[in-house]
Amino acid sequence: MSKRYDSNRRRLQVGEYQRGNGTYEYKWRDKYGKRHSFYAPTLKDLREKKKEIIRDNLDGINIDKNKITLNDLFYLWVKVKRGIKDNTLKNYIYMYQEFVEKEIGNIRISDLKKTDIKSYYNMLAETKKIKISTIDNIQTVVHQVLEVAVEDDYLRYNPADKALKDLKKTHRKTDRNKKALTSKEQKVFEKYLMENKEYSRWQPVFCVMLWTGMRVGEATGLQWENIDFEKNIIYINQTLVYYSKGKGKGNKYAMNSPKTDSSKRIIPMTSNVRDALLLQRKFIKDNNLQCKSNIDGYDDFVFLNRFGEVLNQGVMNKALRRIVNSCNLERMEGEKKGGILLPYISNHSLRHTFTTRMCEAGVNIKVMQEVLGHASSDITMDIYAKATDDFKEIEMNIFDEFINKIQLDYN
Repeated sequence: MSKRYDSNRRRLQVGEYQRGNGTYEYKWRDKYGKRHSFYAPTLKDLREKKKEIIRDNLDGINIDKNKITLNDLFYLWVKVKRGIKDNTLKNYIYMYQEFVEKEIGNIRISDLKKTDIKSYYNMLAETKKIKISTIDNIQTVVHQVLEVAVEDDYLRYNPADKALKDLKKTHRKTDRNKKALTSKEQKVFEKYLMENKEYSRWQPVFCVMLWTGMRVGEATGLQWENIDFEKNIIYINQTLVYYSKGKGKGNKYAMNSPKTDSSKRIIPMTSNVRDALLLQRKFIKDNNLQCKSNIDGYDDFVFLNRFGEVLNQGVMNKALRRIVNSCNLERMEGEKKGGILLPYISNHSLRHTFTTRMCEAGVNIKVMQEVLGHASSDITMDIYAKATDDFKEIEMNIFDEFINKIQLDYN
């Protein structure tokens, strides 16, 4: 074969061609014999890109990656995904269609960089004010979808790896400070629930969550058969989920096994939890309520609304907002300036509050782990067990007294 040169008398390699307009083209066949080509403005650019093609071929990377979008990959993932509950998959589909599909879904995976994903998450948090917990769920879906591209040799690495790490780190301090009530705030909250007639019907469920650390789905899915008043224990065997069936199709309840194997557990009842459950039973009897909900064969639920139906986390979060607003308004009008006001809290704040109280009481970490249903003690310590500012102040005062006593002894 005769040697070929470009217009600048540079020798062209096999598969390289200079076009009539001065640009360059590279042609080759993949391992299946299929023809491919691409163009570049200069010979240097062509050879840089050619190195990537050769490397891809050696690594077995699929050349068709240049045409596949994130949306294409997502719907492939949906078809092949196995091993998760049906409602969980439906939630994943909803999260993707709601937040990802129109935003970054049309980007070709070959062009998708980690910076694109990080910028997208920052936009969700800072512009659209999406909660970090929601973005974390989006990251779960996006990472799993892109992992398919890695496994099928479309990509060398997953661009979603640790893409949320910096954002979570940035928001971690403010998020954690909002999650748990201080002991003084908790006293205000519980006292208000006990004394306010308008909100007293919420006292049993929120008391149980505050002093057991149950996840909201575990509390709303609790049946009377799960409670043993003789042994003073609660069996956590299932969780109630409330999820979207898709755009325009409404929502649906389902009963699932708990989040992890360790989430199936027994929680000892404290006296106030026992009292709250007995109060709930009395409320049902006094109001002649009958449980109308039958979800996947489960019925006779403990916590019901005034229509005899199970509660869901959205309604409970709204109730917490109303209670906090009403309590704060009453305290601002009736107390001197400087009185304790309640921060914004959610259902999950009650779980964090319970964990903080256990930390303050010096409960053994293994006991905390089992009561909370965590898979490992690392989760208990790293995510939940962050002492509040007032607890740290108390502990440091005790330490200060200890130091002063030592100094007096020296003298």
